[in-house]
Amino acid sequence: MALESESQKKSYGVFGDVYGVMMVPKELEIEKDASIDQFRFQLPDLKQAFQDFMRTREVGEFISGALAGAMTKAVLAPLETIRTRMVVGIGSKNISGSFLEVIEQQGWQGLWAGNTINMLRIIPTQAIELATFECVKRSMTEAQEKWSKKECPKLQIGPVSLNLSISWISPIAVAGAAAGIVSTLACHPLEVLKDRLTVSPDIYPSISVALSKIHNDGGIGAFYAGISPTLIGMLPYSTCYYFMYETMKKSYCTAKKKTSLSRPEMLLIGALSGFTASTISFPLEVARKRLMVGALQGKCPPHMAAALSEVIREQGIMGLYRGWGASCLKVMPSSGITWMFYEAWKDILLAERRHL
Repeated sequence: MALESESQKKSYGVFGDVYGVMMVPKELEIEKDASIDQFRFQLPDLKQAFQDFMRTREVGEFISGALAGAMTKAVLAPLETIRTRMVVGIGSKNISGSFLEVIEQQGWQGLWAGNTINMLRIIPTQAIELATFECVKRSMTEAQEKWSKKECPKLQIGPVSLNLSISWISPIAVAGAAAGIVSTLACHPLEVLKDRLTVSPDIYPSISVALSKIHNDGGIGAFYAGISPTLIGMLPYSTCYYFMYETMKKSYCTAKKKTSLSRPEMLLIGALSGFTASTISFPLEVARKRLMVGALQGKCPPHMAAALSEVIREQGIMGLYRGWGASCLKVMPSSGITWMFYEAWKDILLAERRHL
């Protein structure tokens, strides 16, 4: 063993009752270590990926919408309560009478009935709606600009050739419609829950009780009661709402030769856009509310047309606008405050992301 070369290394092994020594060159050990390194891999930096994701424009718009919705609803919850009661035909037929009626029956806290679920509803709804609007509008605008720089696709049907141009489509209108549809599909169960808590606090005293009773009465489908009329009513409202806001904002900035609006101007233009959209789509809103809470009164129209005809038969044409004043009183400040808060939060959050 004294003659062992320094370039070799002893390796001991046991084979039954025989002990032996194997001489392993160090070069082979080095090659073995190198082969092991080849199988090593580095995990992706998830923390950095998450930070990069949180800095994107889409995330900033989503968070801005959530914060704007939460702040707006916290201030305007009493108007939402009065509006819902008047639309579904409960209690007094005027705003002041309904206001006093709620206070007499439930106290001041009655004006915030269902506000917890309302806050839980509006945060994801407003975040999804505004983020969808911004994303679709941006995508549509980019697609139109891209197609305008090159020849648009054509559809050949026999001797007829059709240009598949999208230049005539308003990105704002499409984005507004998409925002309303996506947010409605995602958050409609929360809307149903909020209405039950607001209209019948004696039957549904808490969120847990309401969830249990609604599920027991109709299963998962009960949380989507009235989804069809909701989508039908939401489509014209959402399209008109966003189209009016963007159009008025652009026209005002052009007339005043400004690049952006001040906070009071956002408040005013947002309120006007909400007023216009609500006025146009309000009869559909009345029919939608009838369908959503009709089961509570023991009678539920089979579809929207039946709900509209029922309202006209019982209250005349003006019945389609019962609660319109309360709705405008709620929608106008809500729209204005939401846009003001949204634009303010977006300026803050996106500005921070640009400097990160």
